[in-house]
Amino acid sequence: MAREQPVFLTDDVVARFLRYDELIPRLEEVLGKFSLSDSTEVVQPVRFVVPINKHNGYLGLMPAYITHEDTLCTKMVAFYRREGNFTLPSAQATVLLFNPEYGNVKAVMDGSDITHKRTAAVSAISAKLLMPAQSDILCILGCGQQAVSHYEILTQLFSFKEVNNSKVRVCSRRLETAERFAVNVKGPVKIFSSAEEAVRGADLIITVTNSNEPVLFGEWVKPGAHVAAVGACRPDWRELDDVLMRDAVIYVDSKEGAAVESGDIILSGAEVFAELGEVLNGTRPALRNKTTVFKSLGMGIQDAVAAKLVFDKWKSSQ
Repeated sequence: MAREQPVFLTDDVVARFLRYDELIPRLEEVLGKFSLSDSTEVVQPVRFVVPINKHNGYLGLMPAYITHEDTLCTKMVAFYRREGNFTLPSAQATVLLFNPEYGNVKAVMDGSDITHKRTAAVSAISAKLLMPAQSDILCILGCGQQAVSHYEILTQLFSFKEVNNSKVRVCSRRLETAERFAVNVKGPVKIFSSAEEAVRGADLIITVTNSNEPVLFGEWVKPGAHVAAVGACRPDWRELDDVLMRDAVIYVDSKEGAAVESGDIILSGAEVFAELGEVLNGTRPALRNKTTVFKSLGMGIQDAVAAKLVFDKWKSSQ
């Protein structure tokens, strides 16, 4: 076999080929396969993290092999706790897609759009399964790029209603960040200076912050609301308080990952009820009538199916 030169796909190319309507069913399929007790179709270790203490950052390595479609992939993501007005994003990612038969790299992709879209898509899957049947108000805490991708997919999939002059509420630690978010998204939002005021009465609450202390408290949360918690991906970081973790039914993407990575679960001592894949498989129920939390940590298999989708569409366009 002649040596195959890898292609490099920039973020704008990735964004052009990665569509939510094609990504979501692939994510649902692979999450279901991951959660099968006897599955040999998905191989994914827990993310390996290298601390970069000198610069207050981490390097995460997320390999995955999906055997039934022969997809071998790894993502390298550097994420930092930045203070002040940095122009660089807090997380930057590169995705490598391999030829599994020979081990050579087929494609190197900017991982930003893959990370943002697959994360938002999985949150949307959790909302589809777990949020109240009548959901009028969406609240997003945090106004970075993940907030934008969540706004895009959630307002695309669900019809929120105008209540007290707002159907999408947002709150950020810095007002200028929230104002920039409001300019970037295509649709009206109402900016709140208080997280409590933004949260009260919301049916679907998304937390996408870089906080290491709780920003969402159980006493604020409407009974029966659904929370998708995306930040706090280290064992000593929190977004949700003990009251919420105690009173809600907890769902995760990976029980194994949550047990070692999620400070919200580890520090609260909360019991995980089910993986999202178990709900998709029908082996665990979606308790839509309860207050629910989906703790998202991100999985290599999610990056793998997104990368394969992008590469296949790019290749067919050549």
